[in-house]
Amino acid sequence: MSSYVALILIVVVAIFVVRSLKVVPQQHAWVVERLGKYHATLTPGLNILIPFVDRVAYKHSLKEIPLDVPSQICITRDNTQLQVDGILYFQVTDPMRASYGSSNYIVAVTQLAQTSLRSVIGKLELDKTFEERDIINAQVVQAIDEAALNWGVKVLRYEIKDLTPPKEILHAMQSQITAEREKRALIAASEGRRQEQINIATGEREAFIARSEGEKQSIINNAQGQAASITAVAEATAQAIERIAAAIRQPGGEQAVQLKVAERAVDAYSKVAADATTTLIVPSNMAETSALIASAMRMVQGVKPS
Repeated sequence: MSSYVALILIVVVAIFVVRSLKVVPQQHAWVVERLGKYHATLTPGLNILIPFVDRVAYKHSLKEIPLDVPSQICITRDNTQLQVDGILYFQVTDPMRASYGSSNYIVAVTQLAQTSLRSVIGKLELDKTFEERDIINAQVVQAIDEAALNWGVKVLRYEIKDLTPPKEILHAMQSQITAEREKRALIAASEGRRQEQINIATGEREAFIARSEGEKQSIINNAQGQAASITAVAEATAQAIERIAAAIRQPGGEQAVQLKVAERAVDAYSKVAADATTTLIVPSNMAETSALIASAMRMVQGVKPS
């Protein structure tokens, strides 16, 4: 009999120990009720309860939870239907509120995400829904987060996974995109032709300017060459005249000049006489030739310096 009682006592003690000692895992929180009323929130580690008085009523995970929001039909501002689905990320921040603030906070958050998404998309036109996904996500998070505070839940972010318009709208959008691409291609081609014409005109203008500059420089060079040639001839002539004048002033210079003039006169008569088509008239008085030579000598003497 005593052994039977001892066994009963051991079982009772084991039950008391099991019901009084609770080990809470990391990133979890357990809500304890004492006699049906909220008593405490157990943190990770070893916790001691009063058996048959305290009980663990709710167990919550404090990790970030991804929640798939079911697909739904939303109507845009321009009365276009869109099929939208998304994913919501939230975290339990207040285990007590999560236990008593809502009967099912996951369902509440899901329903609120769907209604908020319909409200946000209803304010936008179809084109804006594709361009402003970040704004839609932010507005949905803001709308859910305000209500989720009473449920002990913090909404971290919301992401739209897919926006699917009707087939007719999708076909029209594809046609519009194709038309826009063709338009950009035509504009790019015309801009290319325009730039090509500009480049050709610029090249021709620069080539014409280069040719005109070359011709101008050639004319200048020719003029400078002719001027230099004339100057050189004039200087050579002047030097020759100076040398002739100096030679005339030397002793016997006048006689040499007379001889040279006489030779030139005889040569001139000889050339005229050699031409068959020329009629030669010989002066009756050859003394006129001597007179011509004398006249030339007087001119030479007249230029002699005093």
